[in-house]
Amino acid sequence: MTEVSDREPPRRRVPGPVKPPRPRSAVRRQPGPGARPVRRPSGARPPVRSKLRLGSPRPRLRMVSLALTLVLIAFVVRLFQVQAVDASEYAARADQNRYVVHTLTAERGGITDRSGVALAVSEDAYDITADPTMFSAKQLKIDDGPEQAAALLAPILGQDQATIVKKLRPANRNSRYTRLATRQTPQVWKQIKDLRAALAAKAGTDKRTVNVLAGVFADPSSQRVYPNGDLAAGILGWVNADGQGAGGIEQELNKALTGKDGQIRYAQAGGREVPTAGSTQTPAVPGADVELTIDRDIQWAAQNAITEQVKKSRADRGYVVVQDTRTGQILAMANSPGFDPNDLSKADSAAMGNAAVQDAYEPGSTAKVMSMAAVLEENAATPLTHVVVPNRLHRGDRLFSDDVDHKTWYLTLNGVLAKSSNIGTILATGQLGKTQDAANKVLYSYLRKFGIGSYTGLGFPGETPGILAPYQKWSTSQQYTVPFGQGFSINAMQAASVYSTIANGGVRVEPTLVRGTKGADGRFTPAPKPGQTRVVSDKTARTLAQMLESVVDDEQGTGNLARIPGYNVAGKTGTANRVDPATGKYHGYTSSFAGFAPADNPRITVYCAIQNATSGSYYGGQICGPIYKQVMEFALKTLQIPPTGAQAANLPVDYKP
Repeated sequence: MTEVSDREPPRRRVPGPVKPPRPRSAVRRQPGPGARPVRRPSGARPPVRSKLRLGSPRPRLRMVSLALTLVLIAFVVRLFQVQAVDASEYAARADQNRYVVHTLTAERGGITDRSGVALAVSEDAYDITADPTMFSAKQLKIDDGPEQAAALLAPILGQDQATIVKKLRPANRNSRYTRLATRQTPQVWKQIKDLRAALAAKAGTDKRTVNVLAGVFADPSSQRVYPNGDLAAGILGWVNADGQGAGGIEQELNKALTGKDGQIRYAQAGGREVPTAGSTQTPAVPGADVELTIDRDIQWAAQNAITEQVKKSRADRGYVVVQDTRTGQILAMANSPGFDPNDLSKADSAAMGNAAVQDAYEPGSTAKVMSMAAVLEENAATPLTHVVVPNRLHRGDRLFSDDVDHKTWYLTLNGVLAKSSNIGTILATGQLGKTQDAANKVLYSYLRKFGIGSYTGLGFPGETPGILAPYQKWSTSQQYTVPFGQGFSINAMQAASVYSTIANGGVRVEPTLVRGTKGADGRFTPAPKPGQTRVVSDKTARTLAQMLESVVDDEQGTGNLARIPGYNVAGKTGTANRVDPATGKYHGYTSSFAGFAPADNPRITVYCAIQNATSGSYYGGQICGPIYKQVMEFALKTLQIPPTGAQAANLPVDYKP
């Protein structure tokens, strides 16, 4: 039997059949190295070495296989959930983090005068934006990223630093977009872009430098510019910080001017667009261009004239309206004081509007033309009817007088208008009915036909319809003050429309400011035709025009300062007690002048009013007559309207008793 050394590794053997154990006496230990050989008794069997028993690997393999199977099942289930069940949700989350959507602001349409001269345009600008997530401590590795960025941006954008920090640390931490400033000039964006590039370059060489402006971007936008400064600002209005019209035509036609914004969606990484990822874009549709009826040059002449007179008279304000008598189109509408829509920070809030349609005031003697129209149309009198005008007239609970103290006047009806007699007008309108109440009813109906107490039809923001109480509610004094222009209120546009109605043969045409619009396709769409209403007959209108000539041409008339060499001029002065808006009581005067030319073939109406003149004269003929002349002369020349060459009517003003 071969002896096996203990140093050799045991050999793996396949377990055989189990044999019964041998008696312990038969088992003997093998001698170690150097041991003496053991003597065996004679006849004894040699010792047998015990065999190593190994466990079965199958249970462990089964356990490992089961564990791997469970893990694989978990992976498969999760993979199925991600790729099938929740695929759209995870895709949306990925897109939210990867894709950026920006609005493409539509270019606002321009506004021009009747000849195409630009009055309001849009120039290139930028909205400064930011991705708030790029200012987080995790992204920048610093805690005060928004504060550092705000400190750099505040002086460039002209904003408070705390305001910018608040935008860079929004309440919604997942917000990827915030607008820091709107409609900034290209120069502002260049400053920010250069500063951002400088920080990026420094950060590339100095690891301690952090580019805190990496998350600042710019969206192309536009800025509203008014090339003529304050010219026609009351008509044009302005655009607010959100790009919406906030006054005037900008507000009235905001929808047409604004257009339709577009949208761009692109992939980004690190705040930059990934060009290979593609993008989708819905282009913006530009707003329509608006063409107004006004003439820039006539507007300038009117605005310059009223501004100078308001300063000279130290008045609260003044307005001038110029209208085409045939079409109703407004050629100019000037206010003083005004404002510059390019710089609203310096504008007086009280002047930010169009006072010519927003102020309501008692018109005074310019309204007498409506009383005379009613008298003539109702055949209650003729221009030559004799009217005895006493120094004082007692009616109701008051004693009425004219603006000058005088002896008894013996005037024609034409003379009553020429000398602007309050007493004569009361006496004339008293013939409209058998009773005072009946006369009031007739006069009221004509005032309404002329548009008093109603909106003009302009649709202008903030326009007032004026105040005209129903004749049944006229007080005792109103029954006699309304005929000469006190006891009701109008705006300047309504006053001009009254004279344009007479100039247009007795037909009132609603005033218009817009000639039409031109869309993105270049097609011009005319504005709807204005409404027309016959107020008095053509015969009455022509008679009134001749009577209005006497106001200007006759030496006894109150409007001599409105004469224009070579032209027959029709006009009327007005000086009314003024209600102070602050106290609601009479204080100061409303001075006015209204008329048209040429008187025998009318083309242009000019109306002027000045509120509360405190220096020099306050009579309408004295301070508004010269403005009428200056503006009318300019308009006649600009529109190349020649004199008719006809002789003045020369109706008699008075008669001998």
